Amino acid sequence: MKLRALIVDDEEFARKNLSILLNDFCPEIEVIGEASGNTDAKKIIETEHPDVIFLDIRMPSGAEGFELLNEVENKDFLVVVVTAFKDYAIRAFNASAVYYLLKPIDIDELKLSVQKLIETKSKYTDNPESFTAYFDSLKDLSSNLLKNKVSSRIAISHTKGLKIIEDDDITHLEASGNCTTIYFKDGSRYLDTRTLKVYENILNPDKFARVHKSHIINLDILKEYVNEDGHTAVLEGNIRVPVARNRVTEFVRMLKGK
Repeated sequence: MKLRALIVDDEEFARKNLSILLNDFCPEIEVIGEASGNTDAKKIIETEHPDVIFLDIRMPSGAEGFELLNEVENKDFLVVVVTAFKDYAIRAFNASAVYYLLKPIDIDELKLSVQKLIETKSKYTDNPESFTAYFDSLKDLSSNLLKNKVSSRIAISHTKGLKIIEDDDITHLEASGNCTTIYFKDGSRYLDTRTLKVYENILNPDKFARVHKSHIINLDILKEYVNEDGHTAVLEGNIRVPVARNRVTEFVRMLKGK
């Protein structure tokens, strides 16, 4: 599969550099246009119908890039956010399951993002309605970046697209090899391909705590901590999650400070 790409960046050097990298290292991508701003980008989107947009956002505002997405009527493309901003933004990107590239662009990361794009495009071609959830995820990303707040909504990839969940609905998470099982208050659970470490970075640290190498819990539903026959966090619904011995001191200190 070959994807047709539009590059949107206000800096000409950045556009040309990314175009060269894509041409040299990503034969799966055909660059069909470049734009320095929203007006030109919108025209190209409406006439050329790209499969993917490499979209630069300038932090901390970033508004221009996201405004473009709001202005486009037919949203049937994927987005790769390109930014020089790190730290907080990375958590927001991961929570929204949106592909991103940090400047200066690493060739291996570029190749990986293109491979993920191809896999995602195949899923969305078979299930076009999934784009609704995808752009809901982008809206959340835009809102959280612009307001500089931790997201309460998390996008989870599945075989047909994306599932958007509220972190309040999560009771706990458990490592399952290189995947993560997410448990919900309604008794359901979901296996995601991301590791528990990724979720440790995504989730709000004021609400969730990693209490074991294999477990993260929702502190808002913690009812009790007991240290008989080992160390255990007891959540609402009598959900019992082990607390690792080497995390007990930090865990108890955190609870006393809440």
